[in-house]
Amino acid sequence: MGSPRAPAIVDHPVAYLSDVEGLWEKLASFCQGNPHVSLEAGERLVVRPGSTFVFGGDAVDRGPDGRRVLRVLVDAWRRQPGQVVLLAGNRDINKLRLGRELTGHPLARTPAEVRDGPRPALLRWIFANTMGAQGAFEFRHQELARQDASVSEEAVVDSFLEDVAPDGPMRDYLAAARLVHRIGATLFLHGGLHEDSLGYVPTHAGRVEGVDAWGEALNRWYQSQVRDFVEGRLEADGTPAWEPLIAYQAPVPRTRVNTASVVYGRMADAINHPGLPSPRLIATLAREGLHRLVVGHTPSGDCPSLLREDDFELLLGDNSYGRVKGASRIFLRDDSVCVQGEVVLDDGRRERQDFQHTRGDDGSPLGRQLQDSGQLVKGPLASGEWLLFRALPGYKVEQVAVARESLEGRVQVSPRALE
Repeated sequence: MGSPRAPAIVDHPVAYLSDVEGLWEKLASFCQGNPHVSLEAGERLVVRPGSTFVFGGDAVDRGPDGRRVLRVLVDAWRRQPGQVVLLAGNRDINKLRLGRELTGHPLARTPAEVRDGPRPALLRWIFANTMGAQGAFEFRHQELARQDASVSEEAVVDSFLEDVAPDGPMRDYLAAARLVHRIGATLFLHGGLHEDSLGYVPTHAGRVEGVDAWGEALNRWYQSQVRDFVEGRLEADGTPAWEPLIAYQAPVPRTRVNTASVVYGRMADAINHPGLPSPRLIATLAREGLHRLVVGHTPSGDCPSLLREDDFELLLGDNSYGRVKGASRIFLRDDSVCVQGEVVLDDGRRERQDFQHTRGDDGSPLGRQLQDSGQLVKGPLASGEWLLFRALPGYKVEQVAVARESLEGRVQVSPRALE
């Protein structure tokens, strides 16, 4: 099995976390013992001088602490705007729909009995059938009940409307957020980057040339859409002026994908097995000094998935739907990545993962895909074994540990590019 590896030295100034989804334990575990980001008095997120904290989006929906998470993130951004970056995820943006759908403008496909029924039934239907947020209503009820055990279901509906009203935590979060952010050689976005999303800005004529110019234009468009929502601006036909943003963060109708969107695009195939961008897209990014793409949105097991092609890296850091309660940690420099986390293997063992990878280290199998099995080599474990990962049909995953020697002599190739 080999000797256990010593913990990586964490001197990387960018700390990344994504997809907390209303689960306070994920934010708290990320901050515990973190050399760059801490929680003072359990509620005040503080970034160390010289460091940057990037939150990759999806702050709410799958836990009873959504409002608490939002408030802590926004408070940190207000106090340290130069060190805190907030990205808008689909679970965040889609809440802009509620202001109209709960006040007389439900979707056309809403069943008549739901449309004409009580508001709590309508909100539950919206969550379950159009937002992939089953349980969000009950989670909010739990959160409100901590202050008032007799809180009503109507009060739960009111709370979601308050979230996107003036001074509401979701409105404040979205106003502070952006869609794309670059730090050095790394590009951060929530969902994914594809050839049809790079250069594309909704409502703009033609494509925007240059990655930086495109990112600036996309962020300006996003901010203008949020302003349209805040101002309640409607088009001449009564359509909300922010409707393009709602469409941008969602799958294309009658599909489960939207590769033209950096919010809903996925760096994975149909069963969520991760894959690299196309060679042409990688080359385009490299010409502008970008050698790493960091995303959330797509679950990929208990710990981050690092994929490599020559000098390019793709890092998937979604923290949802795992077997562990806490969140993994990702620390970045232009030339290296540090990953810390836990994984529950298929055999039930719980193992720590703590390693540092230097970009361009071609002697390591990390981030490669095994040609014979299709498994992704996720990196060394504290036991000295190496973690192999594979997505399976039905949203299941395979996580197994093997001896490092067992990888010798097996053909290792770069993970296949996504079409």
